[in-house]
Amino acid sequence: MSMEPTRRHALHGLAATAAAVTVVGFDPAARAWATERPGPGGTGSPDAPFDEVPPLDGELVTDPASLAAAADDYGHTVHRTPAAVLRPGSVADVVAMVRFCGEHGIPVAPRGEGHATHGQAQVDGGLVIATSTEALSRVERPVRDTVTVGAGARWSTVAKATLELGLTPPVFTDYLELSVGGTVSVGGLGGQTHRHGAQVDTVAELRVVTGAGELVRCSATRHADLFDAVRAGLGQCAIVVGVTLRLVRAPETVRHYLLPYADLPTFLADQRLLAEERRFAYVEGQVVPDDTGAFRTYLLEAVAYGPPAGPVPDDAALLRGLRHDPAGAVVEDLDYYAFLDRLAESVEQQKEAGLWDDAHPWLNLLLPGDAVEELAGGLLDGLTPEDVGPGVVLLYPLVRARLRTPLLRVPDDPMPYLMAVLRSCPPEDRATVDRMLAANRAAYETVRARGGKQYPVGSVPFRRADWRDHFGDAWPRLKQARRRYDPRGLLVPGQGVF
Repeated sequence: MSMEPTRRHALHGLAATAAAVTVVGFDPAARAWATERPGPGGTGSPDAPFDEVPPLDGELVTDPASLAAAADDYGHTVHRTPAAVLRPGSVADVVAMVRFCGEHGIPVAPRGEGHATHGQAQVDGGLVIATSTEALSRVERPVRDTVTVGAGARWSTVAKATLELGLTPPVFTDYLELSVGGTVSVGGLGGQTHRHGAQVDTVAELRVVTGAGELVRCSATRHADLFDAVRAGLGQCAIVVGVTLRLVRAPETVRHYLLPYADLPTFLADQRLLAEERRFAYVEGQVVPDDTGAFRTYLLEAVAYGPPAGPVPDDAALLRGLRHDPAGAVVEDLDYYAFLDRLAESVEQQKEAGLWDDAHPWLNLLLPGDAVEELAGGLLDGLTPEDVGPGVVLLYPLVRARLRTPLLRVPDDPMPYLMAVLRSCPPEDRATVDRMLAANRAAYETVRARGGKQYPVGSVPFRRADWRDHFGDAWPRLKQARRRYDPRGLLVPGQGVF
């Protein structure tokens, strides 16, 4: 069996963490926040006094090219043009400009690598803060079992720096060229999540600039309410400028298994077994179309780590009891970083082919484990290659007990599943984009009726009532934190949460 199906899911890592992530709604409602949200946050003014800004270490730009770049993202379907873009030369620049925007009622949004899919980090007439500058992307030398990094640091840079000392973050999304601040704002799920939780669960401390313009360090024991409001908080209370991450001992090699299955129930049952037993360090899964175009070919992807983190992988022990087709299995050994960065080649191919510039109206759902066969089966039965385009479909288990961040909302089930339909189509084909968005909303409603959730990195049309439902019993705490830390309601209006 070819390894091509694995390369096809290059898009998944982007789903795990966009720079700031969720959905306002269909394009006609994309500017709903501007007319609905009261108070001084407003939409900003085209005559905003950016010529009166305080002295800065970096630069504030208003040229058309910079504004156009900030009005686009990986989704390529929503375009909101800011009045200015801050390229901070220091954290002090972020503090100064958030305070300035507060005084003038100008909305603000941080932008990392621009991998949002539906305008979540865009601001119509406001200020976009580019966290990808050198000043906000530094990676400090690891100290014992932690490393402190700037919010704009890419996970690839973090991994290389920590591996020099034989250490590694325990959880990665599948695509490494995403900012740490971006994944911390939404959650950060990956194949290691069933063992270690989401990336937000590996955060020891945050350094943030609140919506009131205060620079604050927070952790589980220091300003814990702010710590819990920022992790997976979709940027609603503060802008992340620094993150301290926990580290674990790094393996040298991995053994990568790609195991084919012919039916969904067996595929799901074996995934569940592996997640329960923690037999592998990494477990994911894909669903690809068969020769008829039906999504009925299932690929279980698993990884066992090699020395020094453990013994040499034992194939017989690791695969014992699994019911895949052994004739179609592919097993290969890789360097650890080569495994983490395995999608880099595919991404370059996509860029060369122009697919990177396609529209990406993604669907990312968390299904309750007790209904996963019914829900996933129903969604897959209605799916055609035209509904996905050059994208991919992912389906794999999580362990709820490992997901400890309050605002990372998951079904009330011991083992929820992530299902991601990473759609792609030409951006000028608006009819197809709208059809995909409508399909996303319909799928979400089906899943929500059974206790499922959106994993808010995609393009599910959402309104404020949906957000209250999404956050559930965590909504009052988020609302209180918003009032306390962003009293003017300036931050990240593109999310549509408030």
